[in-house]
Amino acid sequence: MQPVALVAMLSPWEPGLLALVVYVLLVSGLMTLLLALCAWLGGNQRGREKSRPYESGIIPTGIAHLRSPVPFYLVAVFFLVFDVEVVFILSWAVAFDHLGWAGWAQMTFFIGLLLFGLFYVWRKGGLEWGPAGSRVSCDDKTSC
Repeated sequence: MQPVALVAMLSPWEPGLLALVVYVLLVSGLMTLLLALCAWLGGNQRGREKSRPYESGIIPTGIAHLRSPVPFYLVAVFFLVFDVEVVFILSWAVAFDHLGWAGWAQMTFFIGLLLFGLFYVWRKGGLEWGPAGSRVSCDDKTSC
């Protein structure tokens, strides 16, 4: 590997350090200009109506810090897990010819492990969307 001469790095005809420096300076200048224009032209009036929270046109009542039900978080976690699964499966499908049977076996194990996890969550009731009181329990003899 040969060292790059300083003249070659700063040459406007070859992509290098000079192009990066010019790009960073232009972007920084544009950002500064836009932020200055927003601060100068934007309205800074404070008032009762401006400080009121906006909730889709409805004046909010009560406290804003409500507890979210756990199923909302479960949906988010399931989405993330299966979204990552789709990314792995699509990347495996793209490289299927190069991976051969070893890649197929590894992906089969991966999908099997995820299906095992899905069935485990299903059996534990993690996919129940209704209220908790709707489940029938046969543990106590009076309800069955």
